Amino acid sequence: MAKILISGSTGLIGTALTQALLAQKHSVTGLGRSKHPVSYPQILWNPVARVIDLKQLEGFDAVIHLAGDPIAHGRWTAEKKAQIRDSRVKGTRFLAESLAKLASPPKSFLCASAIGIYGERGEETLTEESAPGTGFLPETGVEWEGACSPAADKGIRVVNLRFGVVLSGKGGALPQMLPPFKMGAGGILGSGKQWMSWVSIADVAGAILHSISNESVRGPLNIVSPNPVTNADFTQTLGRVLKRPAIIPMPVFGVRLLFGQMGDDLLLASTRVEPKRLKNTGYRFKYAELETALKYSLTEE
Repeated sequence: MAKILISGSTGLIGTALTQALLAQKHSVTGLGRSKHPVSYPQILWNPVARVIDLKQLEGFDAVIHLAGDPIAHGRWTAEKKAQIRDSRVKGTRFLAESLAKLASPPKSFLCASAIGIYGERGEETLTEESAPGTGFLPETGVEWEGACSPAADKGIRVVNLRFGVVLSGKGGALPQMLPPFKMGAGGILGSGKQWMSWVSIADVAGAILHSISNESVRGPLNIVSPNPVTNADFTQTLGRVLKRPAIIPMPVFGVRLLFGQMGDDLLLASTRVEPKRLKNTGYRFKYAELETALKYSLTEE
């Protein structure tokens, strides 16, 4: 039984991961800015004010850092982009620095990241060895992962969890997509040719559990299905699963009008990512195909 500390334990990924850890009889403690009505112990911190009780951090086997300002809520104003960046980079660096000061630091520090670090890449197949892209998301991703360096310098094994589009009926992108599809008004975004690298919430939790127990996993880790799809294929599959037509497209100008820069970076960018390190270290996906992943996710509603 491992002793695990999780920031963001009540978020979408944190909740699924906590349930999976508790089911395997691991000990879970949450790290948050306020108390939540949960069944496991909690430690309070304030990453903005850089306040944390180091004594309470002693003795964990692994620390999993998932906290960060939501990226897909609201338009990306200059203020919003600063919040997205600072909540990730500054919070991660403060936690990494705190872990590095401990007499009994964790063996592993697993920190959220995202495939947005690759940016718009067209048809290129991307692995963990691929270079970052350019623009707001890639630059934020590079700084975010770099903020883990105090932990790595201490000798703690660091894993950067590069999440793709997480499919869950309980939150994230999928519930936001459903209303127009259920009304028969779903359709492709832009050309529909852009690649979407997705992953089921079950495999997000499974990949993190795999990373905790497998010490050969370190550095960047793409957490995506081995079968990315184009936006057109995603649209057709979701329409088929919902038994609704998906024939009303949203042109590029419509996406930009509604979402601004977020539309370009999250909805229109093509990012075709391969989970090379997960496959090479023996992870077996529960939902490798989009249709079965969507059917599973929609039962979570």
